[in-house]
Amino acid sequence: MVQKYQSPVRVYKYPFELIMAAYERRFPTCPLIPMFVGSDTVNEFKSEDGAIHVIERRCKLDVDAPRLLKKIAGVDFVYFVQKNSLNSRERTLHIEAHNETFSNRVMINEHCCYTVHPENEDWTCFEQSASLDIKSFFGFESTVEKIAMKQYTSNIKKGKEIIEYYLRQLEEEGITFVPRWTPPSVTPSSETSSSSCKKQAVSMAVVIPDATLKEGLSGDALSSPSAPEPVVGTPDDKLDADYIKRYLGDLTPLQESCLIRLRQWLQETHKGKIPKDEHILRFLRARDFNIDKAREIMCQSLTWRKQHQVDYILDTWTPPQVLQDYYAGGWHHHDKDGRPLYVLRLGQMDTKGLVRALGEEALLRYVLSINEEGLRRCEENTKVFGRPISSWTCLVDLEGLNMRHLWRPGVKALLRIIEVVEANYPETLGRLLILRAPRVFPVLWTLVSPFIDDNTRRKFLIYAGNDYQGPGGLLDYIDKEIIPDFLSGECMCEVPEGGLVPKSLYRTAEELENEDLKLWTETIYQSASVFKGAPHEILVQIVDASSVITWDFDVCKGDIVFNIYHSKRSPQPPKKDSLGAHSITSPGGNNVQLIDKVWQLGRDYSMVESPLICKEGESVQGSHVTRWPGFYILQWKFHSMPACAASSLPRVDDVLASLQVSSHKCKVMYYTEVIGSEDFRGSMTSLESSHSGFSQLSAATTSSSQSHSSSMISRWRFC
Repeated sequence: MVQKYQSPVRVYKYPFELIMAAYERRFPTCPLIPMFVGSDTVNEFKSEDGAIHVIERRCKLDVDAPRLLKKIAGVDFVYFVQKNSLNSRERTLHIEAHNETFSNRVMINEHCCYTVHPENEDWTCFEQSASLDIKSFFGFESTVEKIAMKQYTSNIKKGKEIIEYYLRQLEEEGITFVPRWTPPSVTPSSETSSSSCKKQAVSMAVVIPDATLKEGLSGDALSSPSAPEPVVGTPDDKLDADYIKRYLGDLTPLQESCLIRLRQWLQETHKGKIPKDEHILRFLRARDFNIDKAREIMCQSLTWRKQHQVDYILDTWTPPQVLQDYYAGGWHHHDKDGRPLYVLRLGQMDTKGLVRALGEEALLRYVLSINEEGLRRCEENTKVFGRPISSWTCLVDLEGLNMRHLWRPGVKALLRIIEVVEANYPETLGRLLILRAPRVFPVLWTLVSPFIDDNTRRKFLIYAGNDYQGPGGLLDYIDKEIIPDFLSGECMCEVPEGGLVPKSLYRTAEELENEDLKLWTETIYQSASVFKGAPHEILVQIVDASSVITWDFDVCKGDIVFNIYHSKRSPQPPKKDSLGAHSITSPGGNNVQLIDKVWQLGRDYSMVESPLICKEGESVQGSHVTRWPGFYILQWKFHSMPACAASSLPRVDDVLASLQVSSHKCKVMYYTEVIGSEDFRGSMTSLESSHSGFSQLSAATTSSSQSHSSSMISRWRFC
């Protein structure tokens, strides 16, 4: 498996030329890197005007590896080839490095780049990427990979120190300024030659992915810049190192890399509409920074948020009065770490009465609104306290808890809430303080603990009786001034006291069922199943030409082909028989076919958009400006893998891909709308009616700057 590393943008508050002077002092050896024992120049090129300088070095490294491993490998030193391409005119330095030793067994590539800060020409930016691919290494592949990653990480951390060391050395020598390159007085002919040299050198500075073992030998790893304040000119798909430290916390270089790579993937597939970095980081932490696992659960959560419009819950949903009066919970200042503090007096709450009066779904929606409010408060506290705050503390008072709280429907509702919150709000609970736990608590804990993630369970602190008042108790986590009065504190707590819900507010089971159904069907999206040989189709009738058909759909399962057809005559209504080919119902959505099998393409109907193959997890938004009135059919069709033409035997990739779609069934979640041409403002990404942005999770919602006169399809992958 290829290991990759991507650094954040690091900044030196020094001019580019001074940084270059410090960087050059790292050769031919660097005393700050004991493993870097020597380097020889093998190739060098300078342009006539001095603007371009390309130098290739062969670097000798004494890798910190077990002696036995070196003996088996038959080497004492490892050699790397490093090429530096300096363009003084453009003020850039590209550094490429790859391993020469064991290059047929281990492939290491690194690319680093020094550039001028986009917002301050007297500052210098540094970026680095690397990749490690171990094909084989005498059966020690896993050991070599661990050594490589450990070595590389340590050198990345050291990079900043090395550049700063040489900067101080220059300052001690009285060198605090290096003039910029200026073109010499040249004739037009030599000017042309200079231009061609520049192009040649730039072409030599092509980006190569990065190296893992490469003990930072390329200096690029060693020169991780430092910046005491955030970079405001950083492109949207990059992150600044100081921004990470200020708003996201201290991360290891590899954790930074995971965040940046996952963010870049979202940037490419979501066209700018991506969750905030804090939210991405929560999913990475929940899966121990395994990018593939984090991406899977995050994409599932984003689809869930989109389907139920959770992003808008704080703005569009008002809790029923019953909840405001009888739900004994609320926000109350913050703990000693600056985390927002939520107080829940569960023992005083009539869970049975709330479920009977509101239903399970209303309670779930209320808990979701609490979590959304928690995310907002974390952002506010991050700004107030000047340090990253990504989670909150929950204080649960169990005084009054008894067997009536173990009412079966109430426990069922609680388990459902825990399941949804665990899946969609990972790593948001910083600490859970459970106070005054009664004897019945172990029964409740036995029921709910299996549904709580192990990492979350470690954050629980449970106190029985008045134990919370002693050493290691509440005062260790909450300032004395804000301890609620009902816990013998001095602060008047405005959290509702709860109490019994009047039975006059109870609703019948039928009323609750209808209300629950209504709550979770208040969505503009519909679900449909797509089977092999049975596509799902919807009909759009257009009266006025130049209308705009817009669509927004997610491929929840399997791969599909999306088509748009036009017909002058209306298709026959689908048959109602559940066994017929035209109408298939399933728990996950319906399936409708409109195009009659006797219809011929080109005679009865025509294709107005090129087929679009959509992979599982993709989110697609697009629009089509109609040219004729009539009937338009949007079709989602099962995508079959093409047979291998060169051989009768299937390829391994084809077999693996086919296994991803079980039972030849796909699922899509879609929304379509027809807009008059005078109301169309560009691509689907700019339509407010699509409700497809992440208002609470996105740092910003971008709108497309392009408008196609005929049609446009833009892809966002949600998974």
